[in-house]
Amino acid sequence: MTTIANILIIILISSGVLFSVVTALGLVRLPDVYTRTHAASKSSTLGVLAILSGAFIHFWLIEGIFNTQMIIAIAFLFITAPVGGHLIGRAAYISGTKVAEQTVRDDLGPAVQRKKKRFALKKPADN
Repeated sequence: MTTIANILIIILISSGVLFSVVTALGLVRLPDVYTRTHAASKSSTLGVLAILSGAFIHFWLIEGIFNTQMIIAIAFLFITAPVGGHLIGRAAYISGTKVAEQTVRDDLGPAVQRKKKRFALKKPADN
């Protein structure tokens, strides 16, 4: 049982390190804030989740310690990191940060323009 657990731990932690390296390369090599945010939020989340899962399995199966705080950390990270990346990208778009020249499609542009028109047409309420 210990050998199988160790192999699983090594696979999880190694894949987590690999995803973290991909995240670092993405942050350095990608052209604009939107693709960098994607790399930072998606692949780093997967990398850290794999590392935390490997650590959790190690402490649970090898050391005999069931760590509920690590489960809470995994759940919290799984929920908050992608949402935070999405909000950063949306805030960058609304503030006017330009997209890369290689960008083919802009799905958010028409939606933002409709919102701006709707708010411009609204008249202030009479008091």
